[in-house]
Amino acid sequence: KNLTDSQPKYLGTKLHDGERAGPGMIIVRQRGTRIIPGKNVRVGKDHTLYAAKRGMVKFTTVRKIRWNGQTIVAKMASVV
Repeated sequence: KNLTDSQPKYLGTKLHDGERAGPGMIIVRQRGTRIIPGKNVRVGKDHTLYAAKRGMVKFTTVRKIRWNGQTIVAKMASVV
């Protein structure tokens, strides 16, 4: 009865800060947009972040103000 389990989803950061990224390389696999895309980063349909151009991965913390005036602090992935 308790022997069935779901398969692992292998979520998380695949390329870390300072690593080289080529076009199409996956940077972060995530559920929901916890880390937002920055410069030269695109979002897949399952919220996966991937590099659009060749460069170095850079993670920064940004403050965003939403339409209702709420301020959120989020991580942003960029390829520079």
